[in-house]
Amino acid sequence: MLTLHAAPVVRYTPDDAAPLHEAAVAVDGDRIAAIGPLEELRRAFPRARVREWPGELGPALVHEGPVPDAPSPRERIHALLRRGATAVLAQHLGDAELRAAAHRGGITVLDRPRPPVLALAGRADLAVFDADGACLATVVAGRLVHRRR
Repeated sequence: MLTLHAAPVVRYTPDDAAPLHEAAVAVDGDRIAAIGPLEELRRAFPRARVREWPGELGPALVHEGPVPDAPSPRERIHALLRRGATAVLAQHLGDAELRAAAHRGGITVLDRPRPPVLALAGRADLAVFDADGACLATVVAGRLVHRRR
């Protein structure tokens, strides 16, 4: 199902100097189908489900440090998702159980850091942050995997 993730501010990169306002990202399956003003995307995709988020929507983050401590590998990976990260450096996934949990969670494992970016036809890894920088929602390959209540 096609989903429009809408927010007052949409950034192509975390430090985008010219963000879009009252915009959305159209997600079809695990890919980004379109990025643009919300009303234009509503007209282009009239049957799409619309998720409206407060705050700023942009690409999910790349976690470059050690994976947070938690009681289980699954909870350690979920801690990344709660921070808005959907990618982690391979060097920080030291054991097989943690690598398996990352794989099951859809986390991208990178050999080296790369800048996060929203791109047409790119994997739909999105995050929404409030004014204080707290993650409100994380989308991994088009699936909503974290939402702060």
